[in-house]
Amino acid sequence: MRRKKNLLFASLLFFGFGQVSQATADDRWRFDNAERIVAFSDVHGDYDAMHATLAGAGLIDAASNWTGSESHLVIVGDILDRGPGSRAAMDLLMRLEDEAAAAGGMVHVLIGNHEVMNIVGDTRYVHPGEYAAFAADESAADRDLWFRSWLNMRQHTDLSDAEARDLFDRAFPAGYFAHREAFAADGKYGAWLLQKPMLVVIDGNAFVHGGLAPVVAESGLQGVNGDLMDDVRTYARQLQLLTDERVLLPTDPNSQHVEIVARVGASDIGPAAVRQAVADIRRLDSELFSYQSPHWYRGHTYCSELIEGDRIAAALEKIGAVRVIVGHTPTPTREIVQRLDGRVIEIDTGMNSSYYKGSGHALVIENDTITVLNEDGSAGLPPAEAARSVGARPVAGLAAADIEYLLENGEIAGGQVGKGLTVTLDGSTVAARFIRPVRGGVHPEVAAYRVDRLLGLDMVPVTVLREHDGKRGALQFVPVRSMDENQRQAQQTGGGAWCPLPLQWDSMVLLDALVGNDARSVESIFYNLDNWQLMLVGFDRAFSTSTALPTRIENGELAVGGSWQSALRGLGDEQLSAALGDVLGKRRIRALAERRDRLLNR
Repeated sequence: MRRKKNLLFASLLFFGFGQVSQATADDRWRFDNAERIVAFSDVHGDYDAMHATLAGAGLIDAASNWTGSESHLVIVGDILDRGPGSRAAMDLLMRLEDEAAAAGGMVHVLIGNHEVMNIVGDTRYVHPGEYAAFAADESAADRDLWFRSWLNMRQHTDLSDAEARDLFDRAFPAGYFAHREAFAADGKYGAWLLQKPMLVVIDGNAFVHGGLAPVVAESGLQGVNGDLMDDVRTYARQLQLLTDERVLLPTDPNSQHVEIVARVGASDIGPAAVRQAVADIRRLDSELFSYQSPHWYRGHTYCSELIEGDRIAAALEKIGAVRVIVGHTPTPTREIVQRLDGRVIEIDTGMNSSYYKGSGHALVIENDTITVLNEDGSAGLPPAEAARSVGARPVAGLAAADIEYLLENGEIAGGQVGKGLTVTLDGSTVAARFIRPVRGGVHPEVAAYRVDRLLGLDMVPVTVLREHDGKRGALQFVPVRSMDENQRQAQQTGGGAWCPLPLQWDSMVLLDALVGNDARSVESIFYNLDNWQLMLVGFDRAFSTSTALPTRIENGELAVGGSWQSALRGLGDEQLSAALGDVLGKRRIRALAERRDRLLNR
């Protein structure tokens, strides 16, 4: 186990590691004329599934040797955690890097959020089998050294030696300290991972673990692979220095690093290098775990195209790519899917079957053709279109069209008008509410749902025309696990929404402006608690004959972005009449069209 190091060496390490010139930076992360690209993500310690996927794609033989010729293999992050085979997976990829290069190919290992977590000491998701893989590298003397430090420095001296040792061994099993050392800045796996990028572009295809967060449009490849990865490297080096100096211990949870070093910082004592390390840890901690970082970002997955379209267009233009391939979020169907007009391909299919109930799939790009390979190498179709939905479904994969059919044809039971109904068909049951029409047989909730579908906004729950108890009205799907805006404000939650709430609220305002809804209340704004997706009801006063727009839009405080403009232009007069003629009168449809035109002219 590493003993206390000379601070001069640590300082030299700090100033000399990972320097990249701006002039050549982008060339390091941009590749052209790849013979074949094979990509998969989120191995999560399932070595066997990764091995099978590599073999199925023709990249390795039975002896695990590279057979991919000049292919480019891309591992889109998260090799680690949740499974026992992380070390074996890394060892194989490290060897394949050299073998592929010798054959004229390449292996690109990208940094995911779990790589960053292991590097900076966040071990919440490390599988016991991962520690066990390092047990032989850890001596009894090393464990006793850290036990005494943990006992005395973290004030566990009130326990008997036997009690303390039992608590220590359960919290930090055999292999824990060798694992932490291996992921340190100068450890075998830490040093290897710290040289990897977060983002590469191969023949116009961008690969990143989470997504093209706003920083990509601002700073490009250099901002992500240079500046942001330099922050990860700095944190890792300073964590190592503070551990060597016994300011931090490997037993300290990452969540407590800032609190512990703050006490040192407040005392303003110790060598200058230690004070600098304390300052860096405090500065960088929140940045490395920000949901707006490319290794955490999920906007491509959870935001609709009207919200995300402009942002992804700006990011793709900045880095010279036409699409982005992401992992990080297992697809509901555990299949590779695409969305945002094919500009986003999601390839996390839950490879670790014991945890995610999925299997290995590989995306293959060859001769401008994109196909999917199953884990056994059998060829599939091009990526399917991702099904969007509003609200958690009772059955995984139940799309909006399925809910529509169920509400239109299922058996209604229980409850009264507006309350507690259920609708059942072919073994699937959903909760619903019955809504009577407003004046003149107008069905604004149905109209709002149809407009939402035409726009592709995905904020209005499925609502269909239906008779109930001899009355003509509408049935609206009631998603499970929801909270209204009044409750959200009272609980002060939702700040970590994967699709930021302010962006969702802006689209809510634009939708209400389009449909002429001036009666939005906190009780008509709901959230899916699984992902904080906005869900809107309360359109009973919408679709009026007034063409006025909200003051916020009239004054130019809220822009109608390019994605919204494109969607609005797609709402032709004939299309609106065809979609809404049975639920709105002609005057209301004409007013809707006029509000559309006013929004387009902003």
